[in-house]
Order: sequence, then structure tokens, then C-alpha cells
Amino acid sequence: MNTNPTKAERAHMARVKELQCSVCNSPGPSEAHHVDQSCAFTTIALCVSCHRDEHNGIHGRKAMWKVMRLTEIGALGVTIMRLMK
Repeated sequence: MNTNPTKAERAHMARVKELQCSVCNSPGPSEAHHVDQSCAFTTIALCVSCHRDEHNGIHGRKAMWKVMRLTEIGALGVTIMRLMK
């Protein structure tokens, strides 16, 4: 992961964290999951469960992701769409 994000990257991630979860629609604030660890602009808004939960999360068994039929790219698209509103 980029350990020294630019001002623009920090601002982008802060906006992403204000959004609702891009998978289950839980209200924000959210966590920012990096699709590409080297690029802060590829972050997805995720609730704690969809991000880190052993059963539901992207770093676990991805149960909620499977139920919602979402990939990381699909969830990134949801995040971008919400940022553009």
C-alpha cells in the first residue's frame, strides 16, 4: 500500500469513507478497501462486515459479496457512481 498518500489521495479516501457500503448499503461512515494497494483512487466504500468479517468480508469468505453478486470492480463502480452524485 502507498504509505505516503498525496493530499488528493487523502481527500479522495476521506470522501469514500463518508459513503454507505457499496456492497450491502449499510450507512456510512465506511472503511476504504483498496482494489490496488498502490493506488488510493481504487478504494471501495465498505462497512466493517463487508470489509473485514470472517464470513461476509472481502478478506474472509465473501458471503455477502456472493449474495449480492458483486466483484471488487463492480463495487468500485458503485463507489464511483455514488461519488459522482
